[in-house]
Amino acid sequence: MPAEPTAEKDPAGKPDPARGPQAPSGRRLARSTLFFSAATGLSRVLGLVREVVVASLFGLSGAIAAFTIAFQVPNVIRALFADSALQAAFVPVFTELLEKGERREAFRVASSLFFLIALVLGAVTAAFILLAEPLMAFFTPGFDDQPMLQDLTAGLAALLFPIVLLLALSGLVVGMLNSFDHFSVPALAPVAWNVVIIGALVGLTPVFPEEDQIYAYAIGVLGGTLIQFLLPLPWLRGRGGSFSFSLDWRNEHVRRVLRLMLPVTIALGLINLSLLINLAFGTLVQKEAPAAIDKAFRIYQLPQGIFSISIATILFPTLARLATRGATDEMRRTMANGVRQICLLLIPSAVLMAVLAEPITRLLYERGEFGSNDTELVTTALVWWSISLPFQGVSLLFSRTFFSLQKPWATTALAGANLAVNAAVSFALYKPFGIAGIVIGTVAGTLVMTVAQGWLLRSQLGGVEAGRTLASAVRMLGASMLLAGAAYGVWYPLDGVLGRTFAAQAVAVGAAITAGLAVYAAAVWVLGVPEARQIRRLLPGRE
Repeated sequence: MPAEPTAEKDPAGKPDPARGPQAPSGRRLARSTLFFSAATGLSRVLGLVREVVVASLFGLSGAIAAFTIAFQVPNVIRALFADSALQAAFVPVFTELLEKGERREAFRVASSLFFLIALVLGAVTAAFILLAEPLMAFFTPGFDDQPMLQDLTAGLAALLFPIVLLLALSGLVVGMLNSFDHFSVPALAPVAWNVVIIGALVGLTPVFPEEDQIYAYAIGVLGGTLIQFLLPLPWLRGRGGSFSFSLDWRNEHVRRVLRLMLPVTIALGLINLSLLINLAFGTLVQKEAPAAIDKAFRIYQLPQGIFSISIATILFPTLARLATRGATDEMRRTMANGVRQICLLLIPSAVLMAVLAEPITRLLYERGEFGSNDTELVTTALVWWSISLPFQGVSLLFSRTFFSLQKPWATTALAGANLAVNAAVSFALYKPFGIAGIVIGTVAGTLVMTVAQGWLLRSQLGGVEAGRTLASAVRMLGASMLLAGAAYGVWYPLDGVLGRTFAAQAVAVGAAITAGLAVYAAAVWVLGVPEARQIRRLLPGRE
């Protein structure tokens, strides 16, 4: 585990609790990113194990379709009021107070927000539990002639709604730790979340009658979310402050966080609403479509979480500190370098995902109740999802940059445009193209939003190093074409020779991915992609 950054020291060499954390060095930043990526990767792998277990138990049945929608509705509410929105508004303000040496005030603000969230979202959670039945009926138009599925969706949603409150409180705690450049424990918390869910699926599913076995999944999600909230709490000790009961909503900094939350809440809510639009259109295509879209999205999230979310999370406090100092040039360089690092990792990931979509889906999901027709549906969605992978990663970092500048309304407006494009394209294409048309809508919205964000940031930062980034991206794309040929060239003959047992598929897919990545690594090095050479920062004694 990488050493955590410490508080700045006074001339005597003792930590000064009134000061914020030192800005991480290049090597420390790279090592933090590496650890965060590794922990996130472990979490995503466990998430795929979870999905394999779920697919084996439930396939693409009506029960899993009900769970998918029941989970997404509180997930959207979470985005509106909870962890992501709260962190985006809170971290810049909390970091600014630490940077100015106002640590006690920073903890007063955090305490007020903690108890305000508990009060308000506790009431919201109770209200949504009571309204679960009509709310779920609204989001499942294709279930109107299947009342048992609608009832199941409502029951699952009522059980899952408390995760909104837990994730909001967890988001505040994680935001505080990230502001101190402490990323390790927050990165490991999702690992525990997945372990609890897998345990519930394996241990509780046989306990329920067949028609209610999906409730084991919901219980696991609720229990895992509780653990995810509790796990990071002890690491707040020794930070020069502590929580104390307060509901001081009149505090100027609390109000500033709440004001910043409004546009962030709207933006993130609109983005997550796109997922609900996909699922709603999916119910109009066929009953398996919502779960197929969701399962493809789970695979899509693996490189997204390991790479782009890791880079954006690590850079966010640094960008916020640079914004507080008014260091525009350094902020631009930091953001642009992050964009190129994301492209370096996600362009090949997207190509690999598209080329090996079917064997990856078959390897992960095709067993038990999950058949070859289900594989075909998920593969179709995954191929189209892959196109948006690098754009979504860059958009995430662009959004964090706007949040660091405490100017989130631009992202809000663009999120609205994203939603409009997504809905319009999905509506136009879901009938002629089915599940592919629905995902194409999301891809189109993501492309529009990413390009528009970059254009707006040019005026905020005096440029975004677009020329340098484009030059690197072209070389990365060229190297990725070589990756595609190598990966498919290795997988195709192995698949024919080894057969379709799980072990044989694992060998064929693993060999294809390894060969593709090896060719890509060699190609970007030969082509002189500068970002590939920054890996040297991870080596001992190098900055």
